[in-house]
Amino acid sequence: MKNKPQRTCMGCNEKREKQQLIRIVRNKQNEIKIDKTGRMEGRGAYICNNVACLDRVKKSKRLEKVLDMKISEEIYEDLRGVILEQ
Repeated sequence: MKNKPQRTCMGCNEKREKQQLIRIVRNKQNEIKIDKTGRMEGRGAYICNNVACLDRVKKSKRLEKVLDMKISEEIYEDLRGVILEQ
């Protein structure tokens, strides 16, 4: 049986299967994107499909620390939309 890749959510610090998490990527052009495929090139960070985790990450500015750049409010709103649609 093949092991499924595991990643840690930045909000709750729980390990989950990679497919269960949402990936946020900073690419070489320093653009922040929401990676729905899980295959975009760049520095990635993962978050649960949970609004509470998103609120924790936003409050602690952990996403900014991990991706090493300022995150706009628009990105957080896009993430909230992705979470709520799933």
